[in-house]
Amino acid sequence: MIEAVVVFFYLAIVLYIGIFAFRRGTRTGEDYFLANRSLGSVVFLLSLFGTNMTSVTILGSSGRAFRDGIGVYGLMASSSAIVIPLTIFLAGTRIWAHGKRFGHKTPVQFFRDRWEAGAIGTFIFALQAVLLVPYIVVGVKGGGETLFAISGGSIPRWFGGGIVASVVMGYVFFGGMRGTAWVNSFQTLLFLSFGFAAVLVIGNGMGGFSSAVERMLADPHLAPLLTLERMNPYVSFSFLFIPLSAIAFPHIGIFCLTARRMSSFRSTVIFYPLCILAIWMPCVFLGALSAGEPAVASAVEAGGDSDQVMIILLKTHAPRWLAGILGAGIMAAVMATDSQILALSTMFTEDVFAYHGGRSRFGERAQVLTGRMFVLGVTAVAFIVGITTTQQIFDIAVKYAFTGYAALSPLVFAAVFWKRSTKYGAFAGALTVAAGVACVAWLESAYTVPGIVWQWKDVPLVVRTPSGAALYKGILPVVPLTLLSSLAVVCGSLLTRPPSSATLDRYFPPPVRPLESLEVR
Repeated sequence: MIEAVVVFFYLAIVLYIGIFAFRRGTRTGEDYFLANRSLGSVVFLLSLFGTNMTSVTILGSSGRAFRDGIGVYGLMASSSAIVIPLTIFLAGTRIWAHGKRFGHKTPVQFFRDRWEAGAIGTFIFALQAVLLVPYIVVGVKGGGETLFAISGGSIPRWFGGGIVASVVMGYVFFGGMRGTAWVNSFQTLLFLSFGFAAVLVIGNGMGGFSSAVERMLADPHLAPLLTLERMNPYVSFSFLFIPLSAIAFPHIGIFCLTARRMSSFRSTVIFYPLCILAIWMPCVFLGALSAGEPAVASAVEAGGDSDQVMIILLKTHAPRWLAGILGAGIMAAVMATDSQILALSTMFTEDVFAYHGGRSRFGERAQVLTGRMFVLGVTAVAFIVGITTTQQIFDIAVKYAFTGYAALSPLVFAAVFWKRSTKYGAFAGALTVAAGVACVAWLESAYTVPGIVWQWKDVPLVVRTPSGAALYKGILPVVPLTLLSSLAVVCGSLLTRPPSSATLDRYFPPPVRPLESLEVR
């Protein structure tokens, strides 16, 4: 239990940071939900990166690399290093500017004001809330897996998940956005250090990476893990769409509103790719090499859960006290779901409670209290789902959260860049996403055994793979769903009336004519 004690000590530190942030706050809605829009460049970068790196990063990527090899790095990390900072710089800066000017606190407020949408905004909120829950579940499940593996099974998964959920709920409940940003900054520094330390310690325990790689190359069953042989090119192409989800995630959109100044986005574009390299490459590389470790292979075969491979490597090759410290680094990435919980709370209080008259009727303190109660409810739901699901962390995130939000990204780009877009186009796109994700969920439940679901002239068009539903030759649902959503937004907008000229002039002001071109009378 030495490793578990170290992790518990880390959890206590995290909880204290959130409570300390509560003491520094002003207890207003602006402070609780957006930290008074005052995050500096360093905290903004670390918290924005940290909130986007959940248990998918360390546990999910290493577990997937254990099964499919080093090509997993190319699935999400390489494309994310380019697409995510680029979309944040292009669209996130405009969201920040509009929020600063018009007082938006959530993406739905921006959509409502930009498109003059009322009930449609509520529908978009409901869809975003449903799609965000699987991402929160990933954190709870990852926390339970981490404490279970670190303690050698002494801490049950449900109890470990409950502890993580309680700690996250505690500092989000008290500290709000300020506490979440501070905790994410601390956790980001910790799990970025984890990658470097884990490579040194585990590599030394394996007898050197050269020896480990040579042993795997000599085994015809393991050698493909060090190549791209197990990578389906159609699946790899599908994963190019996944990073589009970042700008559509409500917690990322809300974080964009917390920056103190526009210059904070510049450092994010520069350092975000380097941060991805620092954490994803060690996790994927070690996950692939772990397939050649008898202790890891036997443990995964016995338990059937590849999400634990990184923790098993630590317990096998690191001293107990160091394994505990590195386990805290894993927990830092696992607990990044705090901002998702806060985002749901912010959206509910602003887009439902305040929008329908709750704040004007009961006051701002009641709004903050409502947000905190919503935190309790969402965390409880995520805990129940997290301890009951048996799906792998990587697959849960990709099939629902990443797929759904990638398909919602056309709404963000249309609102920011396309003047002719309308609320009905947004509604058509959101309805397409809801139907598509529901269809994927139905396929998951109706067809539990891998095989062909639908074919045409002996050509399999829809199949059920071990990790989920897929289309022709392994194309993931995110590809057609994103394209269909884009088409729905375009068609729905062109067929309906645009917002009023007053609204369009606010968001797309006419260009100012140069002084020398003005006719002097």
